[in-house]
Amino acid sequence: QVQLVESGGGLVQAGGSLRLSCAASGRTFSRYAVGWFRQTSGKEREFVAAISWSGVTTGYADSVKGRFTISRDNAKNTVYLQMNSLKPEDTAVYYCAAKGDLFDYRNYGRYDSWGQGTQVTVSS
Repeated sequence: QVQLVESGGGLVQAGGSLRLSCAASGRTFSRYAVGWFRQTSGKEREFVAAISWSGVTTGYADSVKGRFTISRDNAKNTVYLQMNSLKPEDTAVYYCAAKGDLFDYRNYGRYDSWGQGTQVTVSS
């Protein structure tokens, strides 16, 4: 397992942008696929985006496709989520998570390690 810490959340107006970071500890981070999920109160955790260990393969939820971009810098042990054209419905706590491969990457139950989350609030 790896330890994950998210940062970059905050309050932004609709149409604005934020970049979330997921910093990992451990020299083997480059071997892990990473996903971003989000959750609002009373709702199940929702898949947002995922990236393979190499960064070559990515996947997105339909609701964020074309607006969000996931990337990674293995030299810095960090995965990013660039969020553009934000909408009020993007408001949530955002979590990053890691797993050994991209199999069933939309399923949050498949991930082994989780960060503590970072709040994103989009005002209308």
